[in-house]
Amino acid sequence: MDRTTDAVLSIPLDDVTLEGELIVPRDASGIVVFAHGSGSSRHSPRNNFVAGRLHEAGLATLLFDLLTEDEDRSRENRFDIPLLTDRLVAVTEWLRQRDDTAELTIGYFGSSTGAAAALRAAASDDTSVDAVVSRGGRVDMADAVLDTITAPTLLIVGGNDESVRRLNQEAHAKLSCSKSLHVVPGAGHLFEGEGELEEVADVAADWFAEHLGNPN
Repeated sequence: MDRTTDAVLSIPLDDVTLEGELIVPRDASGIVVFAHGSGSSRHSPRNNFVAGRLHEAGLATLLFDLLTEDEDRSRENRFDIPLLTDRLVAVTEWLRQRDDTAELTIGYFGSSTGAAAALRAAASDDTSVDAVVSRGGRVDMADAVLDTITAPTLLIVGGNDESVRRLNQEAHAKLSCSKSLHVVPGAGHLFEGEGELEEVADVAADWFAEHLGNPN
């Protein structure tokens, strides 16, 4: 992969500075912004594995911490979906102002509670994102906005993650956009079994490549 940008950077917002890692392959036409789940960070091995697969598909990625270190010490902040959504919306605007990402179509990849923030941000008039993927998402925490989302949305869930699978099935029925529900047979919430995370990465890469206009 030929990279034009590969940087660990600070993202200045109005009230805080967040840490992230931006990778932009040469000739990328889309960028995927990751919203991790509670208690996780930009260092999440699962999200980094998926990001690597997206790079192979010619897509840019931004993994960033939705909370500062001090904020993350509070369990309440980790489950403050409106706060996480606002951060994701603000970072999306920051990307649109950078020279190396301003022209890229944008997608969201959200995990667990981060998926709720991704779905709520996708429903915002301030983002205009082009695709969303949820991995094991707490989609019930975005229930109020599901029918307003217009970006093509893929919900990925483990077959053995019964409660979350049920929530995703209910959410899928409420979505009125282009949508798909992908169940990984036998997988639990963390997709730890052999080949399970690889399947997640492959279907996510295919979805983003299709909807973010990547020529590859």
